[in-house]
Amino acid sequence: MYKSSSQRIFPLIIIIIVVVALVAGLVTVGRYIFGGSSTPSDEQVASDQRQSDLLTVDQDRSVVMTIRGPIVADESYRSYQVKITPKQRSYVVYKGYLSEELSKKEYANNAQAYEQFVYALDKAAFTKQGKNSEEEASDVRGICATGRVYEYELMNSSNVMQRYWTSTCKGSPGTLGASQQQVTNLFSAQIPEEELEYATPSNGLRF
Repeated sequence: MYKSSSQRIFPLIIIIIVVVALVAGLVTVGRYIFGGSSTPSDEQVASDQRQSDLLTVDQDRSVVMTIRGPIVADESYRSYQVKITPKQRSYVVYKGYLSEELSKKEYANNAQAYEQFVYALDKAAFTKQGKNSEEEASDVRGICATGRVYEYELMNSSNVMQRYWTSTCKGSPGTLGASQQQVTNLFSAQIPEEELEYATPSNGLRF
């Protein structure tokens, strides 16, 4: 019996629709299985939150860098701290393991300057995770005994929101994913160079 062209085309259209639907379904399943979903991963969400916390300019926020020298006799041991807040910049030199304050310099700051500073830290990938997680490398006691340990903290009042560290010893890379040299230079640039005791070659803490 003769079939009209419309009768022949209609089943073909149905077949095409079914095939397209199946292909679309397979693509969707493949994306879900192999991580191609548009939904942000937990790691991306955490990264975005760390960045947002760093770039928030509140009066209670501060960013701190602490440099610990080689582990030597108590009388010779030195550590140094640079703290930047929206109101103030400070640089402190400590003697001994009980952190006896040897000298302290303080300078005024403002919210605009602080904002520029934290945005520069962000551009330097300050919040990037390093090779080790904080859980894997949270204890720095005794780390890099013959070199230097660099610790960086984002604070909200007295609460530590983020903490990263690294060292000059190859076996102790720490949790910092950014360039230690770049981040340290950004901190040191906030203090007049002549005040930075650890920037002089004589004490072995040249960075």
